[in-house]
Amino acid sequence: MTDPVSTEPQLSVIVPVYNERDDIERLHQGIVDALVGHEFEVLYVNDGSSDGTGKLLDGLADADPRVRVIHFLRNYGQTAALTAGFRNARAPVLVTMDADYQNDPADIPMLLGHLDEYDVVCGWRKDRQDATISRLIPSRAANWLISKLSKVPLHDYGCTLRVYRREFVQDIPLYGEMHRFIPIYVTWAGARLTEVPVRHHPRIHGEAKYGLERIFKVLLDLTTVKFLRDFFVTPIYFFGWVGFMLVFAGLLSGILAIPCWYLVDRPLIAACLTIVAPMLSIFGVVEITLGIIAEVLIRMHYEIQGKNPYKIRTTRNMEQTAV
Repeated sequence: MTDPVSTEPQLSVIVPVYNERDDIERLHQGIVDALVGHEFEVLYVNDGSSDGTGKLLDGLADADPRVRVIHFLRNYGQTAALTAGFRNARAPVLVTMDADYQNDPADIPMLLGHLDEYDVVCGWRKDRQDATISRLIPSRAANWLISKLSKVPLHDYGCTLRVYRREFVQDIPLYGEMHRFIPIYVTWAGARLTEVPVRHHPRIHGEAKYGLERIFKVLLDLTTVKFLRDFFVTPIYFFGWVGFMLVFAGLLSGILAIPCWYLVDRPLIAACLTIVAPMLSIFGVVEITLGIIAEVLIRMHYEIQGKNPYKIRTTRNMEQTAV
């Protein structure tokens, strides 16, 4: 068995775990069988399990020195678990997967084979084994919407089975349900991304951790991602346009109120327009002011921390190293 002290792993498998005691040992054996010939570690992040999963993970760590375990104080969610995995993994190549054995560990070598051409390889559950009404239909609608708004077309944003080059994910700030948007973040960093079909097994033990209620969380997080993608560096373009539209709507309401008062004798409508006009104009000025404040904060973010709003993959014929 490989000694993790003397040999640094070349592959880190990151598995968020929450109440999966019936599948975890079978999953670990599947990972070991799939990665014969690889120098690897398996980093299990126990996301506050309450069914005895933690003891099973500790037992795996005692029996196999390639197993590392992080136990959360409570259930923080899959995004937090993946973040902990990214920050504590030691290998240059990272694999993420679910703990419920619906992802097949045997697909990992196939995904790794695409790293010669790509930096990130995403699994696509082409033949997904989940309930149609509660899982498949909402998922397909969400995937279509995310692809359109982000301009990163993927069939399956919800598949956790992925392979990453470490440098593209180690500094990604992830919150809420943002883990599903990691493919968008890595493309911002210049990663070459592809998607390949993987196997998907029906759940045998336990219950799905997500239901229809996550749709609203995804929509809110998608709004955040859309803003960060298009307006993070220049927020005045977002707040400014909204502000100008509100000011224009206020002016238009004020203009329309005049004939309602004096020409067509519509006092109720005229009164409403008279009240709405200054309110819209004030909201517009507030939006523009927020945009200016956001612009100042963004410049402080880059200047104080000495950060550049870009990353360079490589250069040619440069007299000195680009920064």
